[in-house]
Amino acid sequence: MSKAVAQASGRQEALAELAALLGDRLTTSLPIREAHGRDESWHPVLAPDAVAFATSTEEVAAIMRICARHRFPVIPFGTGTSLEGHISARHGGLCLDLSRMNRIIEVNAADLDVHLEAGVTRKALNVHLRDMGLFFPIDPGADASLGGMAATRASGTNAVRYGTMRENVLNLTAVMADGRIVRTARRARKSSAGYDLTRLLVGSEGTLGVITELTLKLHGIPEAISSGVVSFPNFESAIDAVIATIQSGLPMARIEFLDEVQVAACNRYSKLSLPETPLLLVEFHGSEASVAEQAQRFGLIASEHGGGDFEWATKPEDRTRFWEARHNALYAALALQPGKQGLITDVCVPISRLAEAIKGTKADLAKSSLVAPMVGHVGDGNFHLIMLIDSGKPEELAEAKSIHDRMVTRVLSLDGTCTGEHGIGEGKMAFLEAEHGEGVAVMRAIKRALDPLGILNPGKIFSA
Repeated sequence: MSKAVAQASGRQEALAELAALLGDRLTTSLPIREAHGRDESWHPVLAPDAVAFATSTEEVAAIMRICARHRFPVIPFGTGTSLEGHISARHGGLCLDLSRMNRIIEVNAADLDVHLEAGVTRKALNVHLRDMGLFFPIDPGADASLGGMAATRASGTNAVRYGTMRENVLNLTAVMADGRIVRTARRARKSSAGYDLTRLLVGSEGTLGVITELTLKLHGIPEAISSGVVSFPNFESAIDAVIATIQSGLPMARIEFLDEVQVAACNRYSKLSLPETPLLLVEFHGSEASVAEQAQRFGLIASEHGGGDFEWATKPEDRTRFWEARHNALYAALALQPGKQGLITDVCVPISRLAEAIKGTKADLAKSSLVAPMVGHVGDGNFHLIMLIDSGKPEELAEAKSIHDRMVTRVLSLDGTCTGEHGIGEGKMAFLEAEHGEGVAVMRAIKRALDPLGILNPGKIFSA
């Protein structure tokens, strides 16, 4: 029997066993398969052979045992909001959709933590917590599933104060490639007991195990929240203000950068009337007195670097208007050239090298024919570029990739990283070795040890 025939036979046997287990929660419908092979990036749609909708950790374990027996690839799926081709079925197989695993199992208000299933989204969690005076701060913009956010080590606008998913996951329940169920830790806030399996799986992008449950840290809703917008004459002044703010130790909750192209897009899309120059969108959390003091101190720093008049928002509806515009930045950018796709990328550098990194990227864009808005969670040195391309025109894709490659190479030379929060997926595999060197060999060894058959999200992070 040829290898191709054996693979086809194994596929059919796997699908038959999965159908017996799941019934109508297994589908081979083409529209559903295509929807599960598409994220929000420019990468081509690669549909799986089937989609399974799991409802419990035990069921995920049973699914993994079937797939392991037949060497059938498994691609975990949350909400499909990733940006580096994480969910494309490069080798076919089963898309394992965890969206129906959406129970909030237990809120431990006294300990400020919550135990939940991986399919719960961040917005659903915060709605559930609101009347308890608690919230979960990690906010990547999209209403992503919390399991997916852990898998990609997500962060977002609040990371400068509250950290990323790495700092906010206490423990995980994961199903390994052979179907074993592993709980990585207990609820204690610190531990020295053995290897840190939680941090190993956070950011593993579905390549080491399927995250099915999480225990997350929570925070009290601040007594006072204040947001504000300040415009600058150029990006250099805005970034200098960011660097001075962070180096001063001012406890910002959020500090976001939008360049003049992105501001114009947000004005048009979100019906704002902001000056179309680079700006910073900031937020402060704390007591009434501390928020007022932080705002005053930031105002002085901004004015010293050429910042204009502030537009402050203390009312919830005004803050929401600003932050919704920021969260809709991608859609605002895409609306600049309807019909085009966004080649979206992110990088991160030490805060002292931020101006240098952005200046080099801006110089490349000045020589380019592409429209490319820039935004950034600049309080931790992270910024994003949205290059608008017609994927049917090879020259535009080539130009965008060239700018992207120079951007990443520049950032690595500044001791930064090729991705601050989007992950590697299939889009940044070429840069992993340049960043980590021999560390990639260690990663491959871990992958082989935990997934010897190579069935967990194959073709992501590295090729084998």
